Amino acid sequence: MARKKDCSDLLALWQEGSENGGDALRHLLQVMIQELLEKEMERFLGAGHYERSEQRRGWRNGYKPRAFKTRVGKLELMVPKDREGNFQTELFERYQRSEKALVLAVVQMYLNGVSTRKVKAISEALCGLDISRSQVSVLTKRLEEEIQVWRNRRLEKSYPYLVVDARYEKVRHGGHVVSKAVLIVVGVREDGIREILGTWISHGETESTWSEPFEQLKARGLRGVKFIVSDADKGLRCAIERSFPGAVWQRCQVHFVRNILGHVRKKDRGRVLELLRGITQSATLEQARRSLRDAVEALEADYPNVAELLEEHGEEILGVYALPASHRRRMRSTNMLERYNQELKRRTRVVRIFPDEGSCLRLISALAMETNEEWLERQYLDMEEETPASDVTEAAMVAA
Repeated sequence: MARKKDCSDLLALWQEGSENGGDALRHLLQVMIQELLEKEMERFLGAGHYERSEQRRGWRNGYKPRAFKTRVGKLELMVPKDREGNFQTELFERYQRSEKALVLAVVQMYLNGVSTRKVKAISEALCGLDISRSQVSVLTKRLEEEIQVWRNRRLEKSYPYLVVDARYEKVRHGGHVVSKAVLIVVGVREDGIREILGTWISHGETESTWSEPFEQLKARGLRGVKFIVSDADKGLRCAIERSFPGAVWQRCQVHFVRNILGHVRKKDRGRVLELLRGITQSATLEQARRSLRDAVEALEADYPNVAELLEEHGEEILGVYALPASHRRRMRSTNMLERYNQELKRRTRVVRIFPDEGSCLRLISALAMETNEEWLERQYLDMEEETPASDVTEAAMVAA
């Protein structure tokens, strides 16, 4: 590749990448990063190409090729060198935190003797070089310090809405492989920005294991919680009631619908799903309650167990009517975490079994930090709209 190009005309670079039959985005990124390398070398030397100045601190000595893996593919770069061999670019240290955590998890498997030749190959492919114990130690320390600062950061804003979720990962513990609960809490701030507030590893979902994260968040400054959406785990519900008395609780509608459909024959699922949509997509709380009664009556004869579930627990998915209409679609389930969970699953599929809890927590926290950086760039909800006082009162009574 050319060692240096003018990256000021982005459109021309894009067209060049497209005309050459390659990936235009990758080509554009490659040219821009190459330019960053050149600028970094100029700052290091204190002078540009062939420039003579009193501030010059050295001289160039050619280039060395370097492949750099990114989300848009592998970039073929030429890293500048100086005569003394002192120049070290910072670019390759700026791996995404989640990728660093993934590399560490895989490499730890290799170093702890629980991996295979395949895992060694994966670690070398991810890192681009053979990893030593000392390199792993340095990388671990740096990333761990950064993650701990993030996990203990002060929460300065008010968070009216919380989304609480858990998933399970395989972790080695005491010579055995066990399932550990990954606990995640998301908050929607008073300005409508969403943010992952924290991540934890636990042996399961009980009242005590959920109460501890909630109390930690409150100690860090969490306040103003009015509405919480989660699944119907009993221990989680008790922890919510204890830590956030007075907050409206919403059972995740997606999980509830899946649970109901699991009790229905395949040929009847379409009909039952339409009845459930009548409940979850109602415009008002009154209409939702009416649709719930209709669904119970319609299913009583063929599916008495489903009718009983709806009658006993159907009101639990109506807490969302305490919110403005424009907020309900996004806050009626825990689906806002779907992309985060997909990214986590993509990475953990490589690791398969984490060597320890620390490795697991490091990866989920690193990915949470990365996700937060994306979320903080745009508003998730417009918090200006208000809900009629009567709807708030009714929905709060339903949730209680």
